[in-house]
Amino acid sequence: MSRKFTVTSLPPAGPAGTPDRESHRDSAAEILHLSGEDAKGDGNPKESSPFINSTDTEKGKEYDGKNMALFEEEMDTSPMVSSLLSGLANYTNLPQGSREHEEAENNEGGKKKPVQAPRMGTFMGVYLPCLQNIFGVILFLRLTWVVGIAGIMESFCMVFICCSCTMLTAISMSAIATNGVVPAGGSYYMISRSLGPEFGGAVGLCFYLGTTFAGAMYILGTIEILLAYLFPAMAIFKAEDASGEAAAMLNNMRVYGTCVLTCMATVVFVGVKYVNKFALVFLGCVILSILAIYAGVIKSAFDPPNFPICLLGNRTLSRHGFDVCAKLAWEGNETVTTRLWGLFCSSRFLNATCDEYFARNNVTEIQGIPGAASGLIKENLWSSYLTKGVIVERQGMPSVGLADGTPIDMDHPYVFSDMTSYFTLLVGIYFPSVTGIMAGSNRSGDLRDAQKSIPTGTILAIATTSAVYISSVVLFGACIEGVVLRDKFGEAVNGNLVVGTLAWPSPWVIVIGSFFSTCGAGLQSLTGAPRLLQAISRDGIVPFLQVFGHGKANGEPTWALLLTACICEIGILIASLDEVAPILSMFFLMCYMFVNLACAVQTLLRTPNWRPRFRYYHWTLSFLGMSLCLALMFICSWYYALVAMLIAGLIYKYIEYRGAEKEWGDGIRGLSLSAARYALLRLEEGPPHTKNWRPQLLVLVRVDQDQNVVHPQLLSLTSQLKAGKGLTIVGSVLEGTFLDNHPQAQRAEESIRRLMEAEKVKGFCQVVISSNLRDGVSHLIQSGGLGGLQHNTVLVGWPRNWRQKEDHQTWRNFIELVRETTAGHLALLVTKNVSMFPGNPERFSEGSIDVWWIVHDGGMLMLLPFLLRHHKVWRKCKMRIFTVAQMDDNSIQMKKDLTTFLYHLRITAEVEVVEMHESDISAYTYEKTLVMEQRSQILKQMHLTKNEREREIQSITDESRGSIRRKNPANTRLRLNVPEETAGDSEEKPEEEVQLIHDQSAPSCPSSSPSPGEEPEGEGEADPEKVHLTWTKDKSVAEKNKGPSPVSSEGIKDFFSMKPNQSNVRRMHTAVRLNEVIVKKSRDAKLVLLNMPGPPRNRNGDENYMEFLEVLTEHLDRVMLVRGGGREVITIYS
Repeated sequence: MSRKFTVTSLPPAGPAGTPDRESHRDSAAEILHLSGEDAKGDGNPKESSPFINSTDTEKGKEYDGKNMALFEEEMDTSPMVSSLLSGLANYTNLPQGSREHEEAENNEGGKKKPVQAPRMGTFMGVYLPCLQNIFGVILFLRLTWVVGIAGIMESFCMVFICCSCTMLTAISMSAIATNGVVPAGGSYYMISRSLGPEFGGAVGLCFYLGTTFAGAMYILGTIEILLAYLFPAMAIFKAEDASGEAAAMLNNMRVYGTCVLTCMATVVFVGVKYVNKFALVFLGCVILSILAIYAGVIKSAFDPPNFPICLLGNRTLSRHGFDVCAKLAWEGNETVTTRLWGLFCSSRFLNATCDEYFARNNVTEIQGIPGAASGLIKENLWSSYLTKGVIVERQGMPSVGLADGTPIDMDHPYVFSDMTSYFTLLVGIYFPSVTGIMAGSNRSGDLRDAQKSIPTGTILAIATTSAVYISSVVLFGACIEGVVLRDKFGEAVNGNLVVGTLAWPSPWVIVIGSFFSTCGAGLQSLTGAPRLLQAISRDGIVPFLQVFGHGKANGEPTWALLLTACICEIGILIASLDEVAPILSMFFLMCYMFVNLACAVQTLLRTPNWRPRFRYYHWTLSFLGMSLCLALMFICSWYYALVAMLIAGLIYKYIEYRGAEKEWGDGIRGLSLSAARYALLRLEEGPPHTKNWRPQLLVLVRVDQDQNVVHPQLLSLTSQLKAGKGLTIVGSVLEGTFLDNHPQAQRAEESIRRLMEAEKVKGFCQVVISSNLRDGVSHLIQSGGLGGLQHNTVLVGWPRNWRQKEDHQTWRNFIELVRETTAGHLALLVTKNVSMFPGNPERFSEGSIDVWWIVHDGGMLMLLPFLLRHHKVWRKCKMRIFTVAQMDDNSIQMKKDLTTFLYHLRITAEVEVVEMHESDISAYTYEKTLVMEQRSQILKQMHLTKNEREREIQSITDESRGSIRRKNPANTRLRLNVPEETAGDSEEKPEEEVQLIHDQSAPSCPSSSPSPGEEPEGEGEADPEKVHLTWTKDKSVAEKNKGPSPVSSEGIKDFFSMKPNQSNVRRMHTAVRLNEVIVKKSRDAKLVLLNMPGPPRNRNGDENYMEFLEVLTEHLDRVMLVRGGGREVITIYS
């Protein structure tokens, strides 16, 4: 915890320059004075170290003194060990009602009262709360019925399985709880920090729902005890006959349950301190009731209680309508009928018409509690499952049955089964009786030492309750008659609570004790559930729940309590304890399952931070516990299990899609890392098969001075091409040194990531700082990716204004990029006019994607339009494939073969074969080549000023464009006057002027260098205003006389008399002819894809290569030049 310090000056030195030791010692205490005000926290969450990377300037004072001067420059990030240990020793958990993170406290502002350190130990803080939550309504109201239905053997197995599940979960929870500090939030905190925010939020909300429905179950148990055993006369709804009693009871439960819920929520709202004050009282009732049961068992061994059971034949009778268990009674010397006779006969007279079964069978009376020494245990060993509406019968009693199909009158005073029972149903009803093991971890904020108290207290509580439950199963089966055990509501024992009949000294001990224990458990649920929801809300992982993180000034979760009460009301409206119990069993089992999963994952991954103080755990135990929880979920109710999993899955996907990004160092991240490592090692085994090949893109972008991407359309195209599949790396290069430009690189990465998120590009970002752009791009191409997960395709933009660069480094970098991708066997995609490419929101309603397949490059040209047409932007565009036929080719057969090939590739496209006949090289092509070569000579021989050089370059370029428009007068917008004589005649006609048109709006050379292949900003359209410049030999001589240029008249003569290279003429001829055909066929295409020629092997002709590509793609709006990587990427085989 940071402190405020006041720095005072040291006393002056003593004689001879030696400081006075005494004065120095006396003043040492005055050097640093605590201000007495604690800082509001260091701004870091509790699960992170509050010391590393701290920016508190006060900590720098701890480095004062010459002994630590060597480390003083790192004091902002690396604290002294003494300060670290001091802060850890002074660490205190925040109490349960306070904020989980200290950074949240910083936002509150204002003055706060000092929070007292928690003082609760293992016994009071964990053991007793767990006992109170585990012992509850099921023990008192349903355990005897479960034993009677399932028998001792199956009940024992049921209890053993459930208790084993909770014990294994407690072991896993103990390991997680002792692996670091556990703030308030308990189980949710452990799961979320172990399995990540998605699993943590999903399981945390499921646990919250389970705790909330547990509150409803406890309230329903309270009302059942109240109306069935304490005050039956309080029932509002009365049944007119026996068949309507169940419905009337449910309505009474709904009304009284709502009232009790309102009262309990009010108590919790007023203050948890009142709940805590009565907690010991409620716990005392639970313990006293259990002791009374054991006392009754001991007493029954030698003095059984008197609870007679009346049987008609072998059928159990309800004691509500009669007092004497006999048909006839003697009054004096006269035989009279009893009240029981009147219930089965038409009148009280002896000649009355009676029920057939009543007339055939005798009435007998047996003891309901024979005692532990009666040998009854043998009869109750095995199960007696019943269907709904069946009379509870005693096995082994003589009975004269009726004919099959004889209806049973529901108004007769029999004890009926109210539901169909089977083993899996009983498991679902019983399992809530072993829940509550998280009570200690939920109170972790109130514990003095949570890492010690949670494991010890929880395991001891589970051991205690398991022993009680297992012994109770055996003792109930040994002491209580089977028909009484199967009598859920104690109708055969005068409406007494069945377990109460066994207790000593009186059944009322159990009735009153169970009433208060269920009340206390309900209050605990309504206290814990809102705090769990508050912890989830304050983490911010579920956006729509953030409102429930707010509360009163003291941290009490008011809004969360309101939501909890509303959800609890749903359980109360169900009104049946037997229906609510399986619901909360699902949610608790899911929570326990993920606790075990968290421990198993952490143990198997062996993460460095996994160092639990609790040593008695193993991943096999956690895995067994997880499997047991999953099995119990489907054993209890397979459809409830599916619904619970669906709810958890929806919450998981919602948090993954909408939730805040959290990095908690969870095990799922570690599991992902291990899985990724395994997959990468598998990828290293060999290159992918052609069927699995897809473009793994390295996208090279340029950022401006503000570190924003210059051409976001490249990422839009990437998104359209990838559709979220495969690998995408967006790379950029900054010039400079790493130490000086690291902050700019971080800003550039953040900017690129934002753009990637906006364009929905799934991938990675990598910014490299290099001394020059060429080396930086080379490093990206060589080192991008990891192992087998590497890029196989490079996507760049065309350097449109490459002619205007002063040092020509842009086109040189671009050509080197082409050469490096070829050497690395990488495919290359070059987009020209990238600013005209569509964004993701745009849609093409018609049009075509034209593929000009000139040379085979492995099938990239076929695959790219197929991938693009999967995206909504290009979906309605049809695909057209053009190929070129020479003189010796059979164009008809070529079209058939290509159609067949596309059919086997399962690609739908129109096919057209374009015939290009051999023709003489036109004067235009000859002149075009000559102008291109003259341009190179100008740059080599003439040393002009910067402005004059730009004008010369642009003038020659414009002459080239003008020549094209002279060949195509319909498309021309420029005016050009060129003499018909060849360049060699210029020597005889020195005064004849060649008119060159120069665009006045040609942009100047940008100050920042773009990445290779990236188009610079400011690619504006040409200004219609033109400037006429004249170039003559005389002007050249005048330029020579004006400046110190070494150009001689002989050099100028060579320039005007030079002949074009025949190889360049042939290449230019191909470019011109292909461009003519492509423009003719694909002028209106939405996108044109064509093969990209390779660069020349002789580096002296690099600038000519750029000119060839310019001519090849002129007059086309959207062009993608494609160069294959040297391998097949598409196949006809399955």
